[in-house]
Amino acid sequence: MEALKLDKHSEIIFTGLAEPFFTAVKIALFAGFFFSLPFILYQIWAFIAPGLYEHEKKLILPFVFWGTIMFVLGAAFAYYIVFPVGFKVLVTFGGKQFTAMPRISEYVSFFGKLMLGFGIAFEMPVVTYFLAKLGLVTDKTLKDFSRYAIVVIFIMAAVLTPPDLFSQIAMATPLLILYGVSILIAKIVNPEKEPEKEAKETK
Repeated sequence: MEALKLDKHSEIIFTGLAEPFFTAVKIALFAGFFFSLPFILYQIWAFIAPGLYEHEKKLILPFVFWGTIMFVLGAAFAYYIVFPVGFKVLVTFGGKQFTAMPRISEYVSFFGKLMLGFGIAFEMPVVTYFLAKLGLVTDKTLKDFSRYAIVVIFIMAAVLTPPDLFSQIAMATPLLILYGVSILIAKIVNPEKEPEKEAKETK
């Protein structure tokens, strides 16, 4: 990927003797988490399953499948779109006044935080679907909460991404779109009932 290349005067370095080793450990842990995600999602569902009805417990396979797919999509979005652009912007920000020589541990941490943050953020529609399926949220609930959701989304973007403005905006923008998609999902799965219809159904 061209955007990840440094110029001829720059290079990735390490300043501690054990830094390359511990960086490799970080990469291994991240890869382990990535490949064990279906099992992790299964364990999360198994934890909450005892409190569900029998027909709700059958949602485990869709939860694991779509949870994994959306995490991969979020990580791929960070890898192919956000990271190349963000890396290029940050490296060239100082122009010719500075020479970019990032430490390998900082480089990997920046990369890992972005992928993990976007992977988690892209779980929003999946979580919304299952909460709506369980009758815990409706489209009206999400619409009424939208003003607070915008604030929460920008806070999440600040926490889940490295401390630079580009990464935070790059995460907040798709999150806002995903929140809109979540409202549509809730409207299809568990729409807010009109008072008159609800009164007739309860009779």
